[in-house]
Amino acid sequence: MALVLADRVRETTTTTGTGTVTLAGAYTGFQSFAVIGNGNTTYYTIAGQGTNEWEVGIGTYTSSGTTLSRDTVLSSSNSGSLVNFSAGTKDVFVTQPAERTAYVDGTTASFANGGIVPVVSGGTGASTVAGAQTNLEVDPAGTAVAMAIALG
Repeated sequence: MALVLADRVRETTTTTGTGTVTLAGAYTGFQSFAVIGNGNTTYYTIAGQGTNEWEVGIGTYTSSGTTLSRDTVLSSSNSGSLVNFSAGTKDVFVTQPAERTAYVDGTTASFANGGIVPVVSGGTGASTVAGAQTNLEVDPAGTAVAMAIALG
């Protein structure tokens, strides 16, 4: 089981409670969670339409029944705990949580949790930021999202 991220993944659910959500299909112009792959984990957001209920976490996609389990809550409208979603439609989409991002600047890679890794120590195979950006295919401005794993 791997952590998989993909762009433009968005579905809905009418599932209530705190359990696994059953996905109802992709919005027009978006991909379904099937792109994540059966048994793989991903970062997700569930947001109630017209409510203040929301949850960001790590979940596991299952193709049988097209479900997303809510394995780890990272933040939520319920003080960081599982949200007991009420009746109604909720949007479910793949996201990149702010606390799980990295930023490459100067000679270091900074992580949202406060960690800093020197580029030369980060497993990039380069001794300069420019070299690390090239090796990691980071944009010229030096920003990087979801590079925490690549940088060590």
